[in-house]
Amino acid sequence: MKPRSLLSDYLFKNWLLIGIFVCIFLASIYPSLGAKEGPLKPEYTVKYGAVSVIFFISGLSLKTDSVYYTLQQHWLHLFIQSLHSFSFLFSLITVACMPPPVSSAVILTKASQGNETAAIFNSVLGSFFGILITPLLLLFNLGFTTVVPVMGIVLQLSVSVLLPLCAGQLIRCYTEFRGHRLPLNTISQSALLFIIYTTFCDTFNMPESGLIATDILLTMFIVLVVQIVLLTLSFIMAKSIQYFSPADVVCAMFCSTHKSLTLGIPILRIMFHGLSHLTQISLPLLVYHPTQMILGGLLVTNLKEWMYSQNSKKLPL
Repeated sequence: MKPRSLLSDYLFKNWLLIGIFVCIFLASIYPSLGAKEGPLKPEYTVKYGAVSVIFFISGLSLKTDSVYYTLQQHWLHLFIQSLHSFSFLFSLITVACMPPPVSSAVILTKASQGNETAAIFNSVLGSFFGILITPLLLLFNLGFTTVVPVMGIVLQLSVSVLLPLCAGQLIRCYTEFRGHRLPLNTISQSALLFIIYTTFCDTFNMPESGLIATDILLTMFIVLVVQIVLLTLSFIMAKSIQYFSPADVVCAMFCSTHKSLTLGIPILRIMFHGLSHLTQISLPLLVYHPTQMILGGLLVTNLKEWMYSQNSKKLPL
């Protein structure tokens, strides 16, 4: 095989990972473009645009039978939600209290050919639980008192997640449109890249608040180690449960370890508004969120190969 062919194959298989690094590079050059209240208006284009596109496509792609089957996978849901809570023992306090994301775990599970339906179910379930549980955990661990606008966050989740998901399912059930002629996976992953880009724009556009380079580097190192430990533990534990298929293992690994920046940062800003050390409190989550997507991008190809090998073993000779 020619070197050019090898390079093109590698780029094709890992385009999502490459796209993540391109987004980081572009965000570092001109962060104010995609930062909150910047020209791209991510407070609207991400919350109600990119996230909605991801879940509309998911609703359009999911077979209705798989949704019914997923609702019966009680042990998988219990494992994911329990392990997500168990991460409090390993992670940083503010990050540990955060709910799961509503997009990255779903897209990475789908890209790895894991159980996408279960990923959606647990991401949405965990996000709604997090609206109530996250503020309580923060109050318990950090000792602050505040009021969180629960109904506002519920409305945001309903508009950007549930409505597009249900719309996609309704179109699938009552029309013949399946989107087969459209590159739905590419569109979903491109929407995720836009979310990643705006996330890093916010990170690079972070105002000065007394943090020095060693603080940021130390936080990045700790977060990286924590994530590697959590991903490894969740993979080993899920793989050891005989009731879980390889697709379930991939879903459990991502959904039980990911934390949400989209929901987490607004909650932190509401709860600790006006405090001089808000940036220090937010920094671990700002680092954790993009790092989990970079690690996930690195794992996608290996997970797909692992799933293929596991499924090949089950095929009759």
